[in-house]
Amino acid sequence: MGIFDRLATLLKSNINDLISKAENPEKMLHQIVTDMRNQLARAKQQVAAAIADEKRLKDQFEAEYKAAADWENKAMLAIKEGRDDLAKQALVRQSEHMEHAQTLETTWQSHQLETEKLKTSLRDLNDKIQEAGRKKNLLLARQRRAQAQQKISETMSSMSEKSAFEAFA
Repeated sequence: MGIFDRLATLLKSNINDLISKAENPEKMLHQIVTDMRNQLARAKQQVAAAIADEKRLKDQFEAEYKAAADWENKAMLAIKEGRDDLAKQALVRQSEHMEHAQTLETTWQSHQLETEKLKTSLRDLNDKIQEAGRKKNLLLARQRRAQAQQKISETMSSMSEKSAFEAFA
């Protein structure tokens, strides 16, 4: 088993070395910001769907209140015409629509609160993405500066001080 362990370690180290050499911090940071923007787009779609659901619920409960008012008017007309049986049926219908409207309104109110939370989260996510973009630029500038300093150091250390000065003299 010692050979297999050594072989596995050798493969892992070579693969890690290849990955390290292939890593480009600029490309990686760009991909991370791109992924964040894609997540933002998906979040916007979800918020838009939640807003549409909220509007649909509001329209439904308003329609139910209107239907309840219509049935109440029908009950009043039936009473004026002396049709108590129709008035009773209209009031039953009015009561059903009123209960349904109240249930829908309660659901709408809770959905409205959740939608506001989603909107706030979306704004926070957008702010984080903008901050990530700013940090990306800062990190890239630092990386470039470090690379430049490394090249200068390598150049300075590779030059033989005596030979350059002797050649100048």
